[in-house]
Amino acid sequence: MGRDIHGGRSMKKNVFILGLKSSQENPLKTLRESESTNFHTLLSYEDLVENTPFDFEKLLEECRKKLKSFNGEINAILAHWDFPSSALAPILCHELELPAPSLRSVLTCENKLWSRMEQSRSIPENVPKFCRIDPFKEDSSADIAIDYPFWLKPVKSFSSQLGFKIEDRNQFDEAITKIKKDIGKFGNPFNDALRHLNDEKTIEAYGGNLCIAEELITGVQGAPEGTMYKGEFNIHGIVMQPKSDDDVLFDRLVYPSSLPEKIHHHMVSVSEKFLRHIGYDNGCFNVEFIWDENKEKLWLVEVNTRISQSHSELFTMVDGISNHEVALDIALDQRPSLLNRNGKYPVAAKCSIPYKGSGCKVISTPSNEEIIKLRGIFPEVSLDIYVSPGDDLSDMSNQNQYGYIIGEMLVGGNSYEDICEKYNDCLEKINFEIR
Repeated sequence: MGRDIHGGRSMKKNVFILGLKSSQENPLKTLRESESTNFHTLLSYEDLVENTPFDFEKLLEECRKKLKSFNGEINAILAHWDFPSSALAPILCHELELPAPSLRSVLTCENKLWSRMEQSRSIPENVPKFCRIDPFKEDSSADIAIDYPFWLKPVKSFSSQLGFKIEDRNQFDEAITKIKKDIGKFGNPFNDALRHLNDEKTIEAYGGNLCIAEELITGVQGAPEGTMYKGEFNIHGIVMQPKSDDDVLFDRLVYPSSLPEKIHHHMVSVSEKFLRHIGYDNGCFNVEFIWDENKEKLWLVEVNTRISQSHSELFTMVDGISNHEVALDIALDQRPSLLNRNGKYPVAAKCSIPYKGSGCKVISTPSNEEIIKLRGIFPEVSLDIYVSPGDDLSDMSNQNQYGYIIGEMLVGGNSYEDICEKYNDCLEKINFEIR
């Protein structure tokens, strides 16, 4: 399937990816159809992820213009990032008659309050206590219907921005003041996307400038990743985030998960039940859970309507092929499939390089010589440094309230213990000076 808006045909398939980054090129080369596919960037990563605030309708119109000016057949449009990319893709695919989930099902997952409401109707036993908070009410505290402490978040944000742990009324009032100042950065564009549903009741109930309060939950995080294609539900892998001593900055994502099989089955069953409830189809997903072993309780955290970029290299290292494979299959209207355990390592992890000190100014980062020396000792380790000398950490985009992620470390190993040992050894061998 593919619509040729200029009447010509190309030997190779043309696939447009919203916010395609150069770092995605290697995972794309692992795909079975990579040699018969041309991948094109549809707007830059900076425009779709880093630049905020943004104008949703302007981004949509820029996408339309680029697609219209393309001289060839458009076979697929892919989105691997959160809003606005996640909402732009189904609108554009619908206009070009390409496979994609419905906009309503995508926006349901993108809005924390709307998603929780639908979860409470379909999988209530897996939903933590929550309530709707209107930050612009004269007395927002009147909306609080759960006990302190709790998390307070906008219904639409990026990463953990404007997310606060609230322990008392004073903290609540302080957080509301900060939220009101910046919530429109994502809330207003999200309202623009909601208007494409032509449903005023939905906009009123789940507008982008509302907040949600949720009870605190703890445990080990797990995330099944899979596809829904023409009603067929499949899981191609489960990634785990082991519980860290730090409740705010996680230290690693590990694949494959080592959680008990009964927990895997439970996560998969809950994911399918919810996705079918909201009518999600012809798309990828990853669903984040927390398993509280002490309470024997499985909590659903959030549903993402895409493959996870942070999982791609892990799948490549363990399975020998990136999870981009299934995303491309569905976008090309093909039954998705992914190879299993054909990679170089039995286990792989993506680990954060965190910084929680009082300094902000980056004086120095690991030199090329240090990195080359590290790779000589650990050839199965690679680094991605996010900062440079002279940077001010306070200027970094899309960070949370409690610390900074200044880089990532990709580690392959023979076991979970092997991964942890290599990670800690490498952290000791790389040097950042921050004042």
